[in-house]
Amino acid sequence: MESRVLLATTNGWSPAIPTRPKQGLATPILCTGFSCRRRGRAVPLRSRGSASRGQCAPLEAKGADKDSEVLVALNGEEEGKKRKGWIHFVGIGGSGLSALALLALKQGFEVSGSDIMWSIFMDELHEAGARLSIGHSASNMERNAGSGLPDVVVVSSAIPADNEEIVHAKLMDIPIYKRDDWLRKITDKYRVIAISGTHGKTTTAAMLSYVLGAMGDDLIAVVGANVPQFSGGNIISGSGPNFVLEADEYDSCFLGLSPYIAVVTNVEWDHVDIFEDEEAVQNIFRRFVRQIRTGGHLILCGDSAGAYALLNDSRQATVSCNVISTSTTLNHGYSITTYGLSSKNDWHASSITRNSQGGQDYVLYYKACQIACISLMLPGVHNVLNSLAVFATVAALVTDGHCVHETINSVRNHLSKFEGVSRRFELIGKVNGCQIYDDYAHHPTEVHAVLQAARQKFPSEPLWVVFQPHTFSRLAALVKDFATALSDADYVIITETYAAREINNLNASESHLATLIRGPSTEYIPRLEDVIDKLALKIPSNMDQDTIILTLGPGDVATVGPELLRRMQKDHKISDNGGINVLCVAGLGESYS
Repeated sequence: MESRVLLATTNGWSPAIPTRPKQGLATPILCTGFSCRRRGRAVPLRSRGSASRGQCAPLEAKGADKDSEVLVALNGEEEGKKRKGWIHFVGIGGSGLSALALLALKQGFEVSGSDIMWSIFMDELHEAGARLSIGHSASNMERNAGSGLPDVVVVSSAIPADNEEIVHAKLMDIPIYKRDDWLRKITDKYRVIAISGTHGKTTTAAMLSYVLGAMGDDLIAVVGANVPQFSGGNIISGSGPNFVLEADEYDSCFLGLSPYIAVVTNVEWDHVDIFEDEEAVQNIFRRFVRQIRTGGHLILCGDSAGAYALLNDSRQATVSCNVISTSTTLNHGYSITTYGLSSKNDWHASSITRNSQGGQDYVLYYKACQIACISLMLPGVHNVLNSLAVFATVAALVTDGHCVHETINSVRNHLSKFEGVSRRFELIGKVNGCQIYDDYAHHPTEVHAVLQAARQKFPSEPLWVVFQPHTFSRLAALVKDFATALSDADYVIITETYAAREINNLNASESHLATLIRGPSTEYIPRLEDVIDKLALKIPSNMDQDTIILTLGPGDVATVGPELLRRMQKDHKISDNGGINVLCVAGLGESYS
């Protein structure tokens, strides 16, 4: 009889898929209840406790309230007794607010919203029934018949206080919520698993949500990018009690949360328009982890100096043998778990190798104990770290030690099927030997990570990078670090900055960045149209060698790959006898407001 992992849901216990490992992939589980600490003295995992053979206890948060409650209607009545309210979102086209709007639609609320330009996120909102407006106006908060006003207005962090719709809402005494306050309201009755960090939170949140959903959990999830394997785009609209969400430090948004589990992937200086220096970023993350509920969990990457520093002012006792205990209780009443590549972490990886799928395999350890062989479809060491965060988080949800075997093997199985997130090393298409990828990377650490992933996947091919800086403040503050990160490429084009919410009063210079890059041939080509012209001419002259093109940045640089493919189709006749063979894999990448 095959064992099945059982997950806690509001409707009882739902069985997941069979979790026996496939032959040749997983190594035997070597630790009993993850309690072994002696190298070379592994013992098999055996079922213990009162559970019946072949059946595991529910996967639920230890010590958390087991009663799941649905989101209450805005009028304060229980769902179903009275109508749901009308929510108007200002800045609805961005990745964060669009996900919250879509979740509200799925939960039965009436939704309207506005933004200054259309984004791909708004496509799904429109199809789901949201009333959407381009441009900001008080009239956007009126129904077509002109009757009534929204019950609530939710505002993106990027929207200024003098926005016409906000001013009108104040005049009409409509409650106004910034994103952090709205997150607090909608998550209050759920078991929140908040994925935070300067980098990696989107993929980690998507990866965790996909795995939990595949294991049978009726979770709610909100992710800051489209996830092709989610039927809801960037959300999962279950009934809870688990609520996984990407917790953003920008404008202190994540301070509205009281998580049961908080994951911190790393901490570095970013959002330099908000945070003066790295210490300011550290302080906001310290405030965030102090909001973890009593009896909860802090899970962080011990390889990140910034993340690990969060423990310095709260640990009560040192831990011997260079191993951090998962049961260490902090002053604030939660336990900690670390993960990373270093063996000093609780969960760690070794023997990372490229696999036949273009991803990577590694050996998973818990402390000194070898647990399993893991296979990922995604390249890059950063995705190994993301997957370790998933293992650590799911393990924190396991109630009975004897069930860990089945749970970890189920996680391993589903992780091997995770295909990734849009705009995260996303294949746009192929032109003969030239492959075009798009990535959201906009910080030097992220640029370095995506180039490392590309080198891992394509060790011999030239890497061409089109980099569009995002915000003048970030470019000015981190220009030298960008130059170092981009030096790993073979050919670099720097475009004009995607200003987003800023004006250039810092004398940030894209051409100066181009001159600082040492090694690869580098050009400053401000306009994206000219970048496409340049690449369209350069690709045919390089057809004797496979080439990888990476477009990097959150802005409209995402349009370069699809337009380049269309240009190649138009300029070259495709025939069975030769020519340019074009494979279009993805549509236009997302735009973010």
